[in-house]
This record gives sequence, structure tokens and C-alpha cells, in this order.
Amino acid sequence: MSDLSLDATQLDRYSRHIIMDEVGPEGQKKLLDGRVLVVGAGGLGAPVIQYLAAAGVGTIGVADNDVVERSNLQRQVIHADADVGVPKVESAANFVTRLNPDVTVEQHHLRVGPDNVESLVADYDVVVDASDNFQTRYVVNDACRLAEIPVAHGAIYKFEGQATTLVPGGPCYRCLFPEAPEPGTVPDCATTGVLGVLPGTLGCIQATEAVKLLIDAGEPLAGKLLFYDAMEMSFETVPYRQNPDCPVCGDDPISSVDEVEYTGGCAVRAD
Repeated sequence: MSDLSLDATQLDRYSRHIIMDEVGPEGQKKLLDGRVLVVGAGGLGAPVIQYLAAAGVGTIGVADNDVVERSNLQRQVIHADADVGVPKVESAANFVTRLNPDVTVEQHHLRVGPDNVESLVADYDVVVDASDNFQTRYVVNDACRLAEIPVAHGAIYKFEGQATTLVPGGPCYRCLFPEAPEPGTVPDCATTGVLGVLPGTLGCIQATEAVKLLIDAGEPLAGKLLFYDAMEMSFETVPYRQNPDCPVCGDDPISSVDEVEYTGGCAVRAD
């Protein structure tokens, strides 16, 4: 593939990618042809959407059922005061349109769940899990593993965050966390608060992983859980393995999310 596959404006816009041996015009074309679904347009999803759009990922799906609230604006950097009351997917699309006309945003104003997840993720090359609850994380993990779609996962809490990448053939989210905590045992941001800049760091890591997957460059965080502590300004990576007894990616996997009870511990139903 030659530079001629990119027009003059694109050669200018993405010039810092194009001069890199690891990306080049071929890699940029992969980004422009790429399709990434971002589940959640909040604290994590906002920087993910911002940087994927800036990088020239051609199609970004945004799935979120919420509207912008003023309390979001301390950390959700793609939304503005004028967007309060507007669906987050719409606000995100407006932001991306202003940032990069090369990018199409597909708005999914819905809550991702077992009734829609399989059809939703099927149209994308990579999924970024920027959700804020365990049920959605398990739903996304299970559907993407069944469809062999990689997932860039992230989560935040007060001053801390974690990230990992779930790739076909490697360990999945259930290998790392076989069961969800009991409802109410892990407080959310509305209860405990969150440092406004924290999701920017984790979201950028997730966006980086998504870009690497699209251009097939570098090593993803597969089988590795990255911990970030903003107070200590430290990073630690802990390896984890695939569980042969995992009901989703083990020796006897499920065939559909219909086999999972997404309440409480999000457990696979017994026969």
C-alpha cells in the first residue's frame, strides 16, 4: 500500500504516524479502516474516544445510555457545560465531528446487556471496555470471547486504576476475576469520589492498546494486569494465566451469553 491511498489532507494530519516505521501509511490506513466499539462514554470512555478519533480510527461506536450531568465534567473531557442533559453518545459524536472529519461515530444509546451485546460487538474489530460496573464487564468479556474480538479493559477507583487486554486465545476477564463482588460491596465514584485526571491516564492506556491491536504492533497487555497508583505515581504489572476450568475460555466453554446469569456474581448457570 502506498502513500497514494491517503489524500493530501490525511498525509498532513497523520504525518507523525506516517513517518514512524511501526505505523507508516499502511498502519494509518488500517486505523482509518478500523472499527472500535467504546462501551461507556464517561470517565474512561472520554479520553479513549478523544484519542482514537485524533489517531484517525475511521469508525468509533459509542454505547452508553446516560446523559451528561454537571458532576461528570470534572473528568469526562469530551463533554462540556452546554452538553448537560444531552445523551452522552450524542455529545461524544459532536465532539468527534469537531475534532476529526475522517471519523464516523455510531451512536448506541442503550445499556449494554445480555439481550443486545452479541449483535452489538459483532460489527467491530476491537472493543474498549470503559464501563463502570461488573455486570457490563462480564457481559462484554463473554460476548467478545465468543466472537473472538479483543477487549481493552480498564477500571478506576479514587486514586488507582488497572488495565488489561483480553485477546482470543489468551486468558479472559473471568480467568482474572472468576466472580464479581457481591452487589454493594464495592462503592462507585458517586459514593467515594475519583481524582479527575485519573481516568485520563487509564483511558489513554486503553486507547493505546486499541491502536496497537488495529495496526498489529507491539505487545498487548494480554495475560498481564497493569496497576496504576496516582498517589505513589507507580506502575506495577502482574501476570495471570488462563484457567482451564474457565466457563468462557476454558476446556468446556459456553456457546452463548444466554447460559450466564448476569446477577450477583455473574455466574454461568448450572445444567
